[in-house]
Formats: sequence, C-alpha cells, structure tokens
Amino acid sequence: MGRARRARKIAATAAYGGGGVAAAGAALGAAGWGIIKAEAALARRVIGTPFDDSPDDDGVYGAGPGQPYDIVVLGDSSAAGMGADAPHETVGAIIANGVAALTGRRVRLTNRAVVGAESSDLERQLANALEEVLRPSVVVIMVGANDVTHRIERSASVRALEQTVRRIRALGCEVVVGTCPDLGTIQPIQQPLRSLMKRWSRDLAAAQTVAVVEAGGRTVSLGDLLGSEFAESPHEMFSRDRFHPSAAGYARAAAALLPSVCAALGVWGVDTSDRAPEPRRGEGVGPVAVAAGQAVKEPGTEVAPTEIAGQTRGPRGRWAVLLRRRHDSVPPPEDPVETPDAESGADAGAGVPGSGSAGSAGSTGRAGRAAVEEGGVSRG
Repeated sequence: MGRARRARKIAATAAYGGGGVAAAGAALGAAGWGIIKAEAALARRVIGTPFDDSPDDDGVYGAGPGQPYDIVVLGDSSAAGMGADAPHETVGAIIANGVAALTGRRVRLTNRAVVGAESSDLERQLANALEEVLRPSVVVIMVGANDVTHRIERSASVRALEQTVRRIRALGCEVVVGTCPDLGTIQPIQQPLRSLMKRWSRDLAAAQTVAVVEAGGRTVSLGDLLGSEFAESPHEMFSRDRFHPSAAGYARAAAALLPSVCAALGVWGVDTSDRAPEPRRGEGVGPVAVAAGQAVKEPGTEVAPTEIAGQTRGPRGRWAVLLRRRHDSVPPPEDPVETPDAESGADAGAGVPGSGSAGSAGSTGRAGRAAVEEGGVSRG
C-alpha cells in the first residue's frame, strides 16, 4: 500500500473514530518486538535527560506602533524549544522576530507547548492559550514525535490534531502545522528501530497533512529537514542529547515554517496571494492524500486547501495545493494602524535582544491551477 493510500486510510479512520492502523508491529512477531523494545530502551539511555526544562520564550518581540500580532505555539518539546539555551533560539521566538522584522509591527508570542506532549494534549494547551489570547492571529503547532515514540494509535493522534485545528479555524484563526519529523534521522536510535521509526513518522506526517487540510489548516513538512545537516555536523545541528535540535537546528525548522506563517498572516509580499502553483518549482494541485505523500519526501513543502472550478473536492477527496514558499522576497514593512495601545509606546523594543526591555522574551526560564494528473500532483 502506497503512502498516499495509507494516509487516506489513517485520516479516514480518525474521522470516523475507528480503531485504526496502529497494529504496525503485528507482522514483526514476538521476537521482532523484543528487538525493538531493546533498541528503544538503549536509545532512552543514550538520550537521557540532559535538560531541566525549555526556555520561556513568551513575550513581545520587535518594535513599532499598532496592535501586535498574536502568535500562539502549541505542541511538544520541539515547539517548546527543548535543547535551546536561550529564549530567542526557539522556533516560536525566531518566527515572532521574523514576522516583526517583515511587518514593522510587534508580535506577542504565547507558547503553551509542553515537553513530552502528544497530540491528545493539544486541546488542553489550546484552552490554556485562549485564556490569555481570545483570538490569535495564527496558531503554530508542532507535534507527532511523541505519538510515534509512545506508539500511540495513529488514527487517534490524527483525530486529536484535526479536532484542535477545527476549533482554531472556528475562531476565524489561521493554523500552520509543522508535521511529524522523520525520526529515522536520529542517531541514538539504532537499526532496525530506526527504519521503523522512519516509516511510522512519515506515515503519521502524511496523515496529519490530510487531516489538517480537511479541517481548513495548512501544513509544512519538516520530514528529514535536519537529516543531512546532522550527518555532516551533528554537534552543531543537534543539542547535547543528540535528539532535540540545537539553536541552529531550530533556526532551520523556523526558516521552513516562517514563509507559511507569513503567508497565513498575509505579510509575505507577492507569495502571499493565492497564486497559481509553478510546475517548474515542483508545485501543483491534486488530491490532498497525494500532495501529502509528496510533501513528506520534500521538507519545507506547504500543503493547503484549494479549489478547482469552484469545487473543494474531487473524486479522490479534498483538493490541495502544494507550494514551496520563496525565502528571497522580503516585502517593505507595512504601515501599521495606530491604536491607543500603541501610542503609549510602552512596549517599543520589547523582545529585541539587547534592548533590556521588561517585555523581552525570556529573562526567566521555562522553557489555471496546474493540471491534475492521474496518480499525483502535477509536476510539469
């Protein structure tokens, strides 16, 4: 069964509340599972627990008048920034600083991600965030790795993520989901567990994409984003536990997410608009499950809902557009709308490293359309 079909099956099982496809080890037999459990125990000993917590990156970033954008971050240790040494090194902080720099407006970051969280924890995280931010500008979610390592039923994981995305979209807020990374790139995990982790995490990422797009959100494939960099310079791209990214690793992940976050906010210049995909860049339109399978193989790929001839669905499910957002087009800062909140200038400069502002994020620790071809998204 191909990855697109598996993704459709997992997402469909999640939608209808069935038991799903988690009996991935049924074919391994008792001896196979014994090896897997031994390798998992060894990986846990190697990784250990070198960090007390993740940095506290909540705060206001950037400077300028106008009402700040509200960005909420939910998810697991990668979203929380486990492995980063300072608040400004987390994915959320890098994205907040990037949006502030592109727009000339402040960004208020609320991070409710929890180390060790699974997809089932997202609902509680969202509730906690909404106690402080009634209507976020955009919600960024990074989740899935713990669902794989804890062997959570994939359909249950996908169902929890989809429900959270639907609740966020019901508020009128945008959602960007960084899908499950490829755990087959983690060096402390040995074979044959590494190969299984690779398949399980990629299948979950594809199913996440199907569910999120069906719910009205957009995804960015993280995949093996750090795989080649880890092999070439593991001490730079990963933290000292060799499992969580370092500051450089988080910067790489944030660079993949930032264009899609800016597009969701409408601040990414010419690439923000609902442009037609460019086949020469590997972009296209097709069934969401097929787009999801392709995105898993190419990190940094965005998949979002779209229409063809006014229709959201075709014979093979929801239409989706696969894009690779440009990183080289920086628009001029927009003219912010003056508000009474901004006139005081109390938070100007907050969150800028070295500003010394009381609002600085984290002096404490907590851490048309291309034609659709049969069998896939058109590639030109």
